[in-house]
Parts: sequence; C-alpha cells; structure tokens
Amino acid sequence: MKKTYKIEVDCANCANKMELAANKTEGVKEATVNFMALKMKVEFEEGAEPQTVMEEVRKNCKKVEDDCEIYL
Repeated sequence: MKKTYKIEVDCANCANKMELAANKTEGVKEATVNFMALKMKVEFEEGAEPQTVMEEVRKNCKKVEDDCEIYL
C-alpha cells in the first residue's frame, strides 16, 4: 500500500534526513520526500498498519529534525 502525506520542513537537507529516518522505520518498504512539493510518499510492508507505522515514522523524523512535521 502506498500513501502520500503533507509535510512541513525548512530545508532540503532536513528533508533528506527525514527520508533516511522514514526508510529505517519498521513497516516502511520505501519512503521518498519531495522538498519542493512538501510531500512524503510511503510504501508500506505487506501487513503493516499505516497509521501505526506513520506514528513511528513521525517519532523517528523528530529525532533527526525536531522542527519537522508530518500531517497524518
């Protein structure tokens, strides 16, 4: 399953950090962040619950970039 989320991030480097953090989250098959569009596209592992996984993605992103936001 793939979903797109609106994000808020200040710079391209921060967006890159968010992408790396999201890809390391359990349940995420692949995540890409588009800084210009302020969107994160996430493909979930089979059987993963998107809401639960995205809560973990948000926590992991906040660890590397505390002023970022993902709108679930």
